[in-house]
Amino acid sequence: MALAFATFGLAACGESGSSGTKAPDTASGAGCAPVAGTQLVVLDDDKKLQTSDNIIAVVNKAKGGDAALIAALDKVADALDTPKLIALNKAVDVDRKTPKVAATEFATAQKITDGLAKGAGGKIVIGAADFSENQTLGALYEIALDAAGFDASVQQIGNRELYEPSLEKGEINVVPEYAGTFTEFLNKKLNGASATPVASGDIEKTVTGLKPLAEKAGLVLGKASKAADQNAFAVTKAFADKNGVKTLSEFASKCSGTATVLGGPPECPQRPFCQPGLETTYNLKAGKFSSLDAGGPQTKTALTTGAITIGLVFSSDGALAAG
Repeated sequence: MALAFATFGLAACGESGSSGTKAPDTASGAGCAPVAGTQLVVLDDDKKLQTSDNIIAVVNKAKGGDAALIAALDKVADALDTPKLIALNKAVDVDRKTPKVAATEFATAQKITDGLAKGAGGKIVIGAADFSENQTLGALYEIALDAAGFDASVQQIGNRELYEPSLEKGEINVVPEYAGTFTEFLNKKLNGASATPVASGDIEKTVTGLKPLAEKAGLVLGKASKAADQNAFAVTKAFADKNGVKTLSEFASKCSGTATVLGGPPECPQRPFCQPGLETTYNLKAGKFSSLDAGGPQTKTALTTGAITIGLVFSSDGALAAG
């Protein structure tokens, strides 16, 4: 989904939690101080830092041999595309429905449970990360798997560095993942931090590269959905208007330096498509990093109140449907 300079309102902002800031190793230039505002704009990723982050189910190999289980997960994948994912996120983040209610309504409308064959049954633990979209996806998986005869439940999990080993061990059985990001996570885990990137903007090529990595890790993949949720970077519209920036290249050219504050999840300084990616692809050096959440209310509030200059958001943000 193209999001070049997309504007969206912030109907779902909550109170900002406590967050730490730290200065990167190097930052030169004056940078750009934050500018508060009520609307955000997503800066165009004109150098294509982000890869194809389509939703894909990842399953522990002990459960992945059950054809009915994979078929149920694939039924969810077939029902989703990016506009539908945005609408689901709007239902939760803007309209304030619970992930389970939004998932149930969607599953009914899309007839996700119709015609599913019964599998071997037994308990299935679905891991859902600590942001609403992933929790809604987890609820969709639960509905489909229950209909296929399994006893499914959703367990909230931490970040990828914590939950991926649990998935390999079978402590959790299924996780809704993001193809490009997960590919590079496994690639670096298995082949070293300097491994040649495997993920790209082509979802078919990305999944082709992911399959052998997943196999080595003892994991099985479902079908990649047409729904994608990529990292995106936003500033306030007031900031964009003041500084004349529409793209990340323009932002980096004008705003690399000490006054710039980058906000994102705690793992952003280590993630290749977050701070390191901005540095290597755009030569953007921020003066400070503010540890917030993954595209959630803390980051949005920090942007609108002028606490950070630029922040990580998601391209499937439900507020996009309300703009």
